[in-house]
Amino acid sequence: MTTGLVYHPIFLAHDTGIMHPECPERLRAILTELDRSGLRADLTEVAPRDAADAWITQVHVKAHLAHVADAALMATANTVYLDPDTPVSPDSREAALKAAGGVMAAADKVMAGEIDNGFCLVRPPGHHAEPDRAMGFCLFNSVAIAARYLQRHHGLEKILIVDWDVHHGNGTQAAFYADPTVLYYSIHQYPYYPGTGAATETGTGEGQGTTVNTPMDAGCGDGDYLNALERDLIPAAEAFGPDFILISCGFDAHRADPLAGMALSDDGFARMTALVTELAARLCGGRVVSVLEGGYDLEALARSAHAHVSGLQAAAGRRA
Repeated sequence: MTTGLVYHPIFLAHDTGIMHPECPERLRAILTELDRSGLRADLTEVAPRDAADAWITQVHVKAHLAHVADAALMATANTVYLDPDTPVSPDSREAALKAAGGVMAAADKVMAGEIDNGFCLVRPPGHHAEPDRAMGFCLFNSVAIAARYLQRHHGLEKILIVDWDVHHGNGTQAAFYADPTVLYYSIHQYPYYPGTGAATETGTGEGQGTTVNTPMDAGCGDGDYLNALERDLIPAAEAFGPDFILISCGFDAHRADPLAGMALSDDGFARMTALVTELAARLCGGRVVSVLEGGYDLEALARSAHAHVSGLQAAAGRRA
């Protein structure tokens, strides 16, 4: 058993323009660090595929798919913006389809027992994409799509999504706010972009209680995060009893990140990874797939991703 790595060069072709923080260099920095350390050689490469429209529309309305496709066609010479932060280039739609399909492929491998867990090194990110619109660098919500795929293709009942990106995943919350079969947990800087994620946002209707938000003040560090996860995530997850855990894995709560105000270290991400993989070992046979979201200081991003993937590999080793 080992950790899977999802990657494809098409993710570099999503062109966000000069000086945009969500840039191809993010993936190059992580790959360079994984290669330099030798860790990449120990991972199982997982080839992504394009997510079919039928799976995208488990989360997004058809009009949103058409809007992204039209924008990519229009972006032959100049980048088209779907919102002030979210650019589209000619290859962006294909990259987004493969990002979503890559998470699905990793889930398949875990379910087949071919890998123990997986890290999806994909872009564009996804957790801000709402059912009917792109937002905050995100086109399609890959984690949300994978959750529905696990339920409707693999027959799993309950999915836990853990989101530790520094920004609240408004899109993921919106997708499952009334759904009791998906527990969405987010720890994030608050108040901050996108303005959602108050502790009082706990779901609606049958989904009441299956949204759990832990808003954090700027300046919080490793100990603050670990204490909050132990206080809020662990009891919620244990009461819920997930069959699979997906991680929206942003590294922008790092103290070096230019887009936020948190104080996590590389080791903080390693410790959070250990906490979630240990939770998975107890609750769902170690089934975890992690998906890259934010993280914009290249050096901190590379080191933090290495710490995270090392933690996933260590968890796989414990199960061998």
